[in-house]
Amino acid sequence: MSTTEPAAPAGAASSHKQRFLDAYDREHETTMRVLRAYPADRADLQPHPKCKTAKELAWVFVIERGLGTHVMNDAFAKGGPEGEIPGTPDSYEEVLTALEHAHREFRTLVEGLPDDKLHETVKFFTAPHTMGDVPRLEFLWFLVNDQIHHRGQFSTYLRMADAKVPSIYGPTADEPWM
Repeated sequence: MSTTEPAAPAGAASSHKQRFLDAYDREHETTMRVLRAYPADRADLQPHPKCKTAKELAWVFVIERGLGTHVMNDAFAKGGPEGEIPGTPDSYEEVLTALEHAHREFRTLVEGLPDDKLHETVKFFTAPHTMGDVPRLEFLWFLVNDQIHHRGQFSTYLRMADAKVPSIYGPTADEPWM
């Protein structure tokens, strides 16, 4: 796992946890802007048989918050997460509502974690089919990076659905800065 935490801005005195939470909130807002730009009536768009539908891909963001909770509680060291992965809701709007809720719940979990626990290791995948010890903080940054990855996938669905692509990290053809 090769994720890194961004450096604190010059003169900043924030903790590792606060830098994570700031980035987590910022990236979540960007992700929600992208997801809200998607037309709900095209939620079943599936660009290729090996791809998820737009609704299923949006649901990945919710499922990953649940995975995050399991990993932060070191569930893989205890034999793996219990229960089934929740299925995708019927409507696209339900997915967005669930994501907002999952975001708040996971944020609360991280916020309540003592700082010293961030440097303890938990079991998670370090390669395909291989579990290893990963510091919680590194895992948290993995989740943010994976959210960015899936958001990039989702932004291509916007074009295929003839929707406008909002600014993510810079201008787009639909949201120019000049």
